[in-house]
Amino acid sequence: MPQLKEAIAELQAHGCKVPDYPETPKTEAEKDAKARYDKVKGSAVNPVLREGNSDRRAPKAVKDYARKHPHSMGAWSPASKTRVATMGQDDFFSNEKSVTVAAATNVRIEFVAADGAVKVLKDKTALKAGEILDATRMSRRALVAFYEQQIARAKADGVLFSLHLKATMMKVSDPILFGHAVTVFFEPVFTRHAETFARLGVNPNNGLGDVLAKIKALPPAERAAIEQDIQAVYATRPALAMVDSDKGITNLHVPNDVIVDASMPVVVRDSGKMWGPDGKLHDTKAMIPDRCYAGIYQAIIEDCREHGALNPATMGSVPNVGLMAQKAEEYGSHDKTFVAPAVGTIRIIDAGTGRTLLSQEVAKGDIFRACQTRDVAVRDWVKLAVRRARASGAPAVFWLDENRAHDAQLIAKVQTYLAEHDTQGLDIRILAPVEAMRLSLQRIREGLDTISVTGNVLRDYLTDLFPILEIGTSAKMLSVVPLLAGGGLFETGAGGSAPKHVQQFQQEGYLRWDSLGEFSALAASLDHLGASFGNARATVLAQALDQAIGLFLDNNRSPARKVGQIDNRGSHFYLALYWAQALAAQDQDAELKERFATLAKALAENETTINEELLGAQGSPVDLGGYYRPDPVKASRAMRPSATLNAIIDGQP
Repeated sequence: MPQLKEAIAELQAHGCKVPDYPETPKTEAEKDAKARYDKVKGSAVNPVLREGNSDRRAPKAVKDYARKHPHSMGAWSPASKTRVATMGQDDFFSNEKSVTVAAATNVRIEFVAADGAVKVLKDKTALKAGEILDATRMSRRALVAFYEQQIARAKADGVLFSLHLKATMMKVSDPILFGHAVTVFFEPVFTRHAETFARLGVNPNNGLGDVLAKIKALPPAERAAIEQDIQAVYATRPALAMVDSDKGITNLHVPNDVIVDASMPVVVRDSGKMWGPDGKLHDTKAMIPDRCYAGIYQAIIEDCREHGALNPATMGSVPNVGLMAQKAEEYGSHDKTFVAPAVGTIRIIDAGTGRTLLSQEVAKGDIFRACQTRDVAVRDWVKLAVRRARASGAPAVFWLDENRAHDAQLIAKVQTYLAEHDTQGLDIRILAPVEAMRLSLQRIREGLDTISVTGNVLRDYLTDLFPILEIGTSAKMLSVVPLLAGGGLFETGAGGSAPKHVQQFQQEGYLRWDSLGEFSALAASLDHLGASFGNARATVLAQALDQAIGLFLDNNRSPARKVGQIDNRGSHFYLALYWAQALAAQDQDAELKERFATLAKALAENETTINEELLGAQGSPVDLGGYYRPDPVKASRAMRPSATLNAIIDGQP
């Protein structure tokens, strides 16, 4: 939400006639504006990617480099107090109900109050034949009690208190879970200043940062009193995990500053620790309220506590085949997630028959969520898993728990669709997520690969977790999305760190973003083009780019960390140099060989000058003309500061 408001303000400053974001819309125009803005929350690219399932793995060159040049991993102590805390009851896992619909139909979601009054929450949702439909709820009362209990335990254990959610993707439910953590942790502040906060429009779902921003409008004495009460809470509660200890930004400041799929791998990498207010690493109580996936993180913590840190020089890989096509599972639940207005029932009604398909008894404040998973997506997912198992020779493990309602429906489909394929000689298993994690860790320590075949959320979690441990980052992963309708999408591994890199670029003229994932995706797309359409030239370009990526890694041309070292612009120069040299050296396409020989020679001869010009552009603030909507001319000038390199590139035919 803070980012959305900042983006709106920037667009307005540029002269764009866009309305403010109305948190509490009153008019029809404000309701329309809010609905339209809400559609862009989360990742804007995901609706495109969601038209296919995911095949994600580390390119061979990247994995080989990580083994030759292993990144550092923190040493684990058997005495580590770090634990994952999760709800034992009344969470989404325990309350989930699931059904597979036999025929296509439309459904509506209704709230039925205790007095029988009916309110339609969502008028129409289309279901296709064979589709899995889920409905679940999380109890507000149980969630609040859980937070209260874990705050006390973190204080007693002398560990940090940290919360790990996915407010970017679970953009309706997780901000609410985050908001409850904020109000429970800072309960004395919210109770004492309830009237003031209501007048200011403070929304705890936006974090403590929303409080601090809005109290700036108060008279100095009143603002100081609230700030003093906040400091008093810090003195009595467990220390909070920090996003930026130097600036006093805590885990509870902004809902999407700590994102579970990125934050928990770093906890594992850093000896089970997070940064505290004192700027040092400490053990933590890692809060992941819902049980659906929390157990996998506790399993890896237990493994590291017993066996020590994983070794990137010897460890195997856990590539992933992910079910994500057509908004599969929780990530497609945004328009079917509601907060119960009172005691009653939220039910899903088959519009054709009037029959109740699923229902949940709710209390005021409970979070109701319904999810869909289409049969065509599951069928394609199983096919992709078999294909990867056959191509790699590694075991393929479906991470599914028969004790979870949704997974039980999926298991039935997986068993049916596996029978459509030749699986002779393949090792294909179905294991509950915790057991699948333990097996994968056992094998990875032996240097063996294990394909994880998972649903949408676990796909997201694991394709950050294992790459960060294996190769140091998920940005270097190859991510292929074979589309259901044909063709494919090829994407970079991760963009979660991009905002901080852009901020650093604006402040210091240094861009740390590593484009290796994009280079790998480009190579894979060219290879796909060559194989699918008989385009020999595309195949030559792909092979040369693969060679260039290998040289890029061997010569350590990835962006470093600080001003005065190679950054993203230098990385792109070296990738271009190595790619041009590889094309000039090949003999499969004479025209490409001749065309790129001149470019390769020019780039090599001017390497020193180009590097001096690129490094010389660092160290000063950069005006991009905007953060959310940069000015194209200013951005181009900032990204192309080498006159020598520009002349060579622009002079090519």
